[in-house]
Amino acid sequence: MESGPAIFAGTTFALFGAGILLWTGARVLHGRPVALGARPKAAITVTTLSGVVFLALGLWCFGRM
Repeated sequence: MESGPAIFAGTTFALFGAGILLWTGARVLHGRPVALGARPKAAITVTTLSGVVFLALGLWCFGRM
C-alpha cells in the first residue's frame, strides 16, 4: 500500500522535471525568451535548476519504494 503514493509522486515529479527541461531547451534552441520580463540568463538558470531538482525528487521517491 505504501508504494502507491511513492509511484504517483515519483512519476509526477519526474514528468514535470523532464517537461521543464525539454521546454527550456526548446526555448533556448529557438532563441525565444524563457520567462517574459526576466533576464535571459537568470531565467535559463532558474528553470534548468528547477527541472533538475524535480527530476532528483522523482528519483528519490522511486528509491524509497
